[in-house]
Amino acid sequence: MENLNDSKYRKAKERIGEIKSFYSHVFTYVIVMSLLVIINYNTTDFPWVLFPAIGWGIGLLSHGLGTFGYNLILGRNWEERKIKELMESNEF
Repeated sequence: MENLNDSKYRKAKERIGEIKSFYSHVFTYVIVMSLLVIINYNTTDFPWVLFPAIGWGIGLLSHGLGTFGYNLILGRNWEERKIKELMESNEF
Protein backbone atom coordinates (compact mmCIF):
# COMPACT_ATOMS: atom_id res chain seq x y z
CA MET A 1 0.00 0.00 0.00
CA GLU A 2 2.91 2.32 0.74
CA ASN A 3 4.24 1.85 -2.79
CA LEU A 4 0.86 2.87 -4.28
CA ASN A 5 0.84 6.10 -2.25
CA ASP A 6 4.40 6.88 -3.38
CA SER A 7 3.41 6.35 -6.99
CA LYS A 8 0.34 8.60 -6.64
CA TYR A 9 2.43 11.25 -4.92
CA ARG A 10 5.04 11.17 -7.71
CA LYS A 11 2.36 11.45 -10.39
CA ALA A 12 0.63 14.29 -8.57
CA LYS A 13 3.91 16.13 -8.10
CA GLU A 14 4.77 15.66 -11.79
CA ARG A 15 1.32 16.94 -12.79
CA ILE A 16 1.70 20.02 -10.59
CA GLY A 17 5.08 20.66 -12.24
CA GLU A 18 3.46 20.55 -15.69
CA ILE A 19 0.71 22.96 -14.66
CA LYS A 20 3.20 25.29 -13.00
CA SER A 21 5.32 25.28 -16.16
CA PHE A 22 2.29 26.21 -18.26
CA TYR A 23 1.33 29.11 -15.99
CA SER A 24 4.93 30.36 -16.05
CA HIS A 25 4.75 30.26 -19.85
CA VAL A 26 1.50 32.29 -19.80
CA PHE A 27 2.99 34.86 -17.42
CA THR A 28 6.10 35.24 -19.58
CA TYR A 29 3.96 35.58 -22.71
CA VAL A 30 1.85 38.34 -21.17
CA ILE A 31 4.87 40.32 -19.93
CA VAL A 32 6.90 40.04 -23.15
CA MET A 33 3.94 40.73 -25.43
CA SER A 34 3.02 43.78 -23.34
CA LEU A 35 6.52 45.15 -23.76
CA LEU A 36 6.49 44.43 -27.48
CA VAL A 37 3.13 46.18 -27.90
CA ILE A 38 4.54 49.27 -26.17
CA ILE A 39 7.65 49.20 -28.36
CA ASN A 40 5.57 48.68 -31.51
CA TYR A 41 3.17 51.48 -30.62
CA ASN A 42 6.00 53.94 -29.95
CA THR A 43 8.19 53.12 -32.96
CA THR A 44 6.06 52.48 -36.05
CA ASP A 45 2.57 52.41 -37.49
CA PHE A 46 2.97 48.87 -38.85
CA PRO A 47 1.57 46.29 -36.37
CA TRP A 48 4.55 43.92 -36.51
CA VAL A 49 3.81 42.80 -32.95
CA LEU A 50 1.05 40.58 -34.35
CA PHE A 51 3.60 38.20 -35.87
CA PRO A 52 5.34 37.20 -32.63
CA ALA A 53 2.02 37.31 -30.75
CA ILE A 54 0.40 34.85 -33.15
CA GLY A 55 3.47 32.62 -33.46
CA TRP A 56 4.11 32.41 -29.76
CA GLY A 57 0.37 32.19 -29.12
CA ILE A 58 0.20 29.01 -31.21
CA GLY A 59 3.02 27.54 -29.11
CA LEU A 60 1.27 28.62 -25.92
CA LEU A 61 -2.00 27.07 -27.09
CA SER A 62 -0.18 23.83 -27.88
CA HIS A 63 1.46 23.84 -24.45
CA GLY A 64 -1.91 24.40 -22.78
CA LEU A 65 -3.63 21.64 -24.74
CA GLY A 66 -0.83 19.24 -23.87
CA THR A 67 -0.84 20.23 -20.21
CA PHE A 68 -4.56 19.79 -19.75
CA GLY A 69 -4.87 16.57 -21.75
CA TYR A 70 -6.23 17.60 -25.13
CA ASN A 71 -4.22 16.00 -27.88
CA LEU A 72 -5.73 16.99 -31.21
CA ILE A 73 -3.83 14.33 -33.16
CA LEU A 74 -3.88 11.28 -30.89
CA GLY A 75 -6.95 12.07 -28.77
CA ARG A 76 -7.51 12.46 -25.08
CA ASN A 77 -5.65 10.05 -22.76
CA TRP A 78 -3.93 8.31 -25.67
CA GLU A 79 -0.77 7.65 -23.72
CA GLU A 80 -2.59 5.97 -20.83
CA ARG A 81 -4.63 3.79 -23.19
CA LYS A 82 -1.50 2.75 -25.08
CA ILE A 83 0.36 1.87 -21.87
CA LYS A 84 -2.58 -0.24 -20.70
CA GLU A 85 -2.77 -1.95 -24.11
CA LEU A 86 0.94 -2.80 -24.09
CA MET A 87 0.84 -4.08 -20.52
CA GLU A 88 -2.10 -6.35 -21.32
CA SER A 89 -0.46 -7.72 -24.48
CA ASN A 90 2.50 -9.08 -22.47
CA GLU A 91 5.04 -7.75 -24.97
CA PHE A 92 7.38 -6.85 -22.14
